[in-house]
Amino acid sequence: MTGRIVQSLSVWGSVIVLTGLVVIAVLAPLLAPYEINDVVGGVWDPASRAVWLGTDVLGRDLLSRLIWGTRVTLFVAVSATVLAFLIGGSAGIAAGLLGGWVDAAISAAVNLIMSAPTLILALIVLSVMPNGLVVLILVMALLDATRVYRISRSLAQGIAAMDYVEAAWLRGERWWWILLHEIFPNVVSPLLAEFGLRLVFAVLFLSTLSFLGLGIQPPETDWGSLLRENKDGIIFGEWSALISGAVIVVLSLSVTAVLDGFQARSLRRGGQRS
Repeated sequence: MTGRIVQSLSVWGSVIVLTGLVVIAVLAPLLAPYEINDVVGGVWDPASRAVWLGTDVLGRDLLSRLIWGTRVTLFVAVSATVLAFLIGGSAGIAAGLLGGWVDAAISAAVNLIMSAPTLILALIVLSVMPNGLVVLILVMALLDATRVYRISRSLAQGIAAMDYVEAAWLRGERWWWILLHEIFPNVVSPLLAEFGLRLVFAVLFLSTLSFLGLGIQPPETDWGSLLRENKDGIIFGEWSALISGAVIVVLSLSVTAVLDGFQARSLRRGGQRS
């Protein structure tokens, strides 16, 4: 009983944290004390009433850049994850339901992409493509869609083998009817749980690309860019480089806690039904 209460508090606390990050991202122009690139002080000034988190390597307000970076990070990560699920989920469900040459052709293309390390492939593509949010989102989405494809295909294949799906085929139902009425309702729940994990991976992947200089480009910023810009401050005992890293950790832990709570609730419901 105590464990359930602790988990419930953890879940609700995580929901509050995630809601707060979304509110910050949406209301960034109203919440940020300064514009993203305004120089308001010296190099790595300490926290004060004027700059609550101090300044960065160029004298810009860290709090403002963190708020603007939250907006960019969540926008890119959410957009890439949604697009990855639209592409990979649709292809995986279609391959799992139809099988045959459709499954073979899509799986071959996915295996070809997955044969190369994701980070190296992204670095190669982004180094030759023009810089921009659209290109970055598309590259992230296409690479992540391969993972979503594997999961959705496996789920669809398991459901396609069920008796009620076989009965639908025997009744003469069209594939799209079976997809909408039999397959899709049964894959939504596990795919929603997977969405949270892929979102965290998208944030980490974006931050890694930005840290290496091929993600978000100036004058915009994100959490990975903040890490790259202020990493030298660690040598001098400045903690500014750790702020965005701490936010990434908080986001990851919050999403994980919510997903654990969702899974535990689903298991309890399944136990009650049985």
